[in-house]
Amino acid sequence: MAFAVSSSSAAIHTSSFEQTKGTVNFGQIGSFQPFDRPVLPSRRRWAVKPLNAEPKRNDSIVPSATNLIAPDVVEKVEVEDFEELAKELENASPLQVMDKALEKFGNDIAIAFSGAEDVALIEYAHLTGRPYRVFSLDTGRLNPETYKFFDEVEKHYGIRIEYMFPDAVEVQDLVRTKGLFSFYEDGHQECCRVRKVRPLRRALKGLHAWITGQRKDQSPGTRSEVPVVQVDPVFEGLNGGVGSLVKWNPVANVKGNDIWNFLRAMDVPVNSLHAKGYISIGCEPCTRPVLPGQHEREGRWWWEDAKAKECGLHKGNIKEENLNRHGNGAVHANGTAPDADLFTTANVVNLSRPGIENLLKLENRKEAWVVVLYAPWCRFCQAMEGSYVELAEKLAGSGIKVAKFRADGDEKAFAQQELQLGSFPTILFFPKHSPRPIKYPSEKRDVDSLMAFVNALL
Repeated sequence: MAFAVSSSSAAIHTSSFEQTKGTVNFGQIGSFQPFDRPVLPSRRRWAVKPLNAEPKRNDSIVPSATNLIAPDVVEKVEVEDFEELAKELENASPLQVMDKALEKFGNDIAIAFSGAEDVALIEYAHLTGRPYRVFSLDTGRLNPETYKFFDEVEKHYGIRIEYMFPDAVEVQDLVRTKGLFSFYEDGHQECCRVRKVRPLRRALKGLHAWITGQRKDQSPGTRSEVPVVQVDPVFEGLNGGVGSLVKWNPVANVKGNDIWNFLRAMDVPVNSLHAKGYISIGCEPCTRPVLPGQHEREGRWWWEDAKAKECGLHKGNIKEENLNRHGNGAVHANGTAPDADLFTTANVVNLSRPGIENLLKLENRKEAWVVVLYAPWCRFCQAMEGSYVELAEKLAGSGIKVAKFRADGDEKAFAQQELQLGSFPTILFFPKHSPRPIKYPSEKRDVDSLMAFVNALL
């Protein structure tokens, strides 16, 4: 196999790592040497029906990475319906899901650890008493705090995290051609593909299944339908071809607050960046603290729209019909109907296209206006709904109107050209005696920050 067993529970189960004599040089960039493994007499090969799977690809960076040792004898090809299994486990606890995953796949499954709150996955695996393996992608651009956290986790659980590195030549070509920070100008996808996606692809080709920390409440429009187990729609496993890899998401149904309650209760080590306002943690140039009123995913790739909040590791979450539905790559992340609206209160005026056009034309308004440009499917807009409604309540009767304008779909181009829309939500202040609206420059969306903005312009 491509990974070593990294569990500390040898007293309960004898790991195949201890039975194996091979070694892996984890520090060699772009190199990935398989272990010599004993052939198991009742080897199970997974033949499963793919869900939205991509065509088979052959774009491994290092060809030797795919030359993994497979069993000489396969006694049985077993087909399993993982959609049905997902339904059976829908109401199961994360511990139960983790136990089922490790029971089914043993040494052929590994936990993907990013250095954030998905340390909960390692704790759940530890609690099962079964052998388990942990791997992580070292992009070369992680925060120092994250590297320190990796070391703390290894010592706490008595394991060795198995690191995958990007191909040195590809990184060198990217940096020499486009510089160190090209993603700020043309999007993060290319850098993520080199530093994360392709190393992950190589790693997964040595597995039959992997375990992720995806949750339904994490990302706008892309993770709201994540099941606890699925056939991976993007990557290939050890046997190759579509449907050859199974993806487990034990905490899919768990809320972020509940994850943190679990970590505190179990006294689990956590990344020190969390205490500085970081929630979703990735590479240093692409991650920042979350501000009041923001959704946790806004700390990632903040210069891009909500549709781009996946790096490519879980791009199978993004469905084509969702891209077409809103033209923004997102749907409701909270499971509500696509047409459900936000800011529905008597204190917030609902502006139509003619209404906001008239507001733009007025040079001498009788009242000042605060207007939010929003999309009801956007989790970031949903996150600020409470503070914006409270703002409207505080300004009621003050002579300042509070309004909303839905700026997605057919109205997006108009909003970008005429209303300074960059991303959702955008907040504008229309002064009494000025034709040009003033854009709220901060991403702090708590009511006190919004009130300070309004008061400063009166």
